[in-house]
Amino acid sequence: MKKIAVLLVVFVGIFSIFLTGCGKKEDNKIRLSEVTHSIFYAPLYVAINNGYFEDEGLEIELTNAGGSDTVMSSLISNSADIGLMGPESVVYVRNNGMTNAPIIFAQLTACDGSFLVGRTDEGDSFSWDNLRGKHIIGGRKGGMPAMTLKYILEQHGLKPGDELGENVDTILDTSIAFNLTSSSFIAGTGDYCTMFDPVASQCEFDGTGYIVAALGDEVSDIPYTVFTATNDYLNNNGDKLDKFMRALKKGYDYLIGANDEQIVASLKPSFSTTDDDLILASVKNYIRIGAYADNFVLKESSWNNMLDILDNAGELKARVDWNDAVNTSFATKVLNNG
Repeated sequence: MKKIAVLLVVFVGIFSIFLTGCGKKEDNKIRLSEVTHSIFYAPLYVAINNGYFEDEGLEIELTNAGGSDTVMSSLISNSADIGLMGPESVVYVRNNGMTNAPIIFAQLTACDGSFLVGRTDEGDSFSWDNLRGKHIIGGRKGGMPAMTLKYILEQHGLKPGDELGENVDTILDTSIAFNLTSSSFIAGTGDYCTMFDPVASQCEFDGTGYIVAALGDEVSDIPYTVFTATNDYLNNNGDKLDKFMRALKKGYDYLIGANDEQIVASLKPSFSTTDDDLILASVKNYIRIGAYADNFVLKESSWNNMLDILDNAGELKARVDWNDAVNTSFATKVLNNG
């Protein structure tokens, strides 16, 4: 009887150690849902591939959601811890009455990261007026690519709409799902299409399209892609988020200071089927337009710029106060600590 009791104690002890070990492993994991997979988010991939998250004791479980709305759903349903998505989704859920909506705690990109791709190489002859009477695939209705493009077109005196007419100068097509826009253009739909890299540069390499303009050159200082989490997660995982931000900053710092060979090597694991020259061209495109945020603090002025774009697109029911939607404490801490 004593032997059985001793064995039970030993078994319980071993089982407890096993559970504790599993708990620690889970405590170190971050389930990160990204809106899409793009070199536009290169600092994140560099941090993963160079082991900076691992150095901080974190395990990143990365999934591609294929849209900001899906990322938001993952956060709300607790199937993701952190979401990388467009900030407009935070505005939308708050406008729809969700008071305990996910909070933005850092920005990754600081301008529009899409490129306008046309069917011919227009070179120096490109003018926004060239889009008059043309059909542009602009992305999902209510998504930042389409709304930013609408804003830019209007700044250049063009009135976009669903079909050409007396009050419509150019067709802005928002009927095609975000993850199908590029393939639709390549298959023959439209005269122009907004694309992110490496897809835009791939079109140039293949001769299926040509980059004629960078939207980031037209509209800057907007928090185009941000990291979000629920209030509960932010409140209960401060140490983990500090580690996350430190690793992310190391990724950014390395990328900006890296030579061509280092850039390719640090991104190749995330883009294994992408040509090395294409990886490099994409990163240089984004560095040139200042796409990667040089610090992760989302400023109130940038937030208001984004709200102006939403308002112009007719997608803003009410302005959401920066103080309600953004928590800068984690990004500020890593910035101040270098």
